[in-house]
Amino acid sequence: MGQEKKRPELLLPAGNREKMEYAIQYGADAVYLGMVDFSLRAMRKGELVTKENLKDCISLAHKYGKKVYLTINIFAYNNDIEQLIEEAEIIKDSKPDAIILSDFGIYRVLRKYMSEIPVHISTQTNILNYEAVKFWQDLGAQRVILSRDLSLEQIREIREKCPDIELEVFVHGAQCVSFSGRCLISDYMTGGERKANHGNCSQPCRWSYKLLEETRPNEYYEINENERGTHILSPKDLALINYLPKLIDIGIDSFKIEGRTKSLYYVSAVAKAYRNAIDDYIERGEVREEENYNEIIKIGNRGYTTGFYLNPKGTDGYSYDISKGLAGADFLCIFLEEKDGMYKVETKNKIILGDEIEVISPKEKFVANVTKIISTKTGEEADLSNTNDISWLELSQKPKDYRFALARTVGVKNLR
Repeated sequence: MGQEKKRPELLLPAGNREKMEYAIQYGADAVYLGMVDFSLRAMRKGELVTKENLKDCISLAHKYGKKVYLTINIFAYNNDIEQLIEEAEIIKDSKPDAIILSDFGIYRVLRKYMSEIPVHISTQTNILNYEAVKFWQDLGAQRVILSRDLSLEQIREIREKCPDIELEVFVHGAQCVSFSGRCLISDYMTGGERKANHGNCSQPCRWSYKLLEETRPNEYYEINENERGTHILSPKDLALINYLPKLIDIGIDSFKIEGRTKSLYYVSAVAKAYRNAIDDYIERGEVREEENYNEIIKIGNRGYTTGFYLNPKGTDGYSYDISKGLAGADFLCIFLEEKDGMYKVETKNKIILGDEIEVISPKEKFVANVTKIISTKTGEEADLSNTNDISWLELSQKPKDYRFALARTVGVKNLR
């Protein structure tokens, strides 16, 4: 009998309350969320996490038996420290399972006012070696989130040198052109109005650029990388779904998915894909590479890379031809209600009568035909449900549990 594999935590982003609940339903063991004033992601949609509803959001996750980590990982100015001190009791009373931080000043405030809450050290601190891990361990950190700029062998050595502290690594999502996201390009390009390290990055690494020749004013030249375009600063998205076994065998404690600003569909679909991949290996020793890849390619991406994990030089890590993510499947609708064998849905992309759609839920995935559409506006049958419509659908196959079910197009497109 071989040694039993340790089951790692699957950690998903919770950009708002709704996404948090879907992430949990689709397989997250834990979620991370940020209050609007102290997070590195400025959220704009849904029920945002604020000091008024923080406790309720965390309590909801705890009811499901899941953990919640609160991100207070901005680089703080004096006014940020003062505000944090003012809101310390609110945070303490909400009972997060840990606080993710990167700023030494914030660390001192937490140790003074919330010493009983465990501390996780953010990837923003750019931890690249075992001595840095031990430094934070000596200060009382329960977990460190390693830099994305490490190879698997470097991670293995850190694990061997630091066996008694939790290690977390990113396994999926968008990457920053700068070391661990510590970038000032957005601040500069927006005159200080969009500060990247205060959660409001304008993502200038995704912009298209041209050269201006100084000796001849107004003479512009496009920057081309092998005729693939001008997005020279735009990294591809990280995807380690088929390399999770290597990280599990190393002994990594938590697998982190990036994407608090991503859609509800992204959070749900990526959680389901990585949940299945982890369980396949832990429970059956299987790695279904083609199936895993087909699942993640249906989710919005800028092309996938293994980053520095397998290729320390990172030569395949940039997406020169595009700046926005393209999904291999269109997100069609969210299921809201069931009545008389039909399903009320919120339509995200047009659905036409007779369409084949792929329904996914926390426990299922199947293809069905749309056999009837009824408009909630007119109460009459219709040939289509347009984007943003609320409609009733009849399907050729019914989900066993419609709650948290979503639908997308069948097959894969936009392959790169």
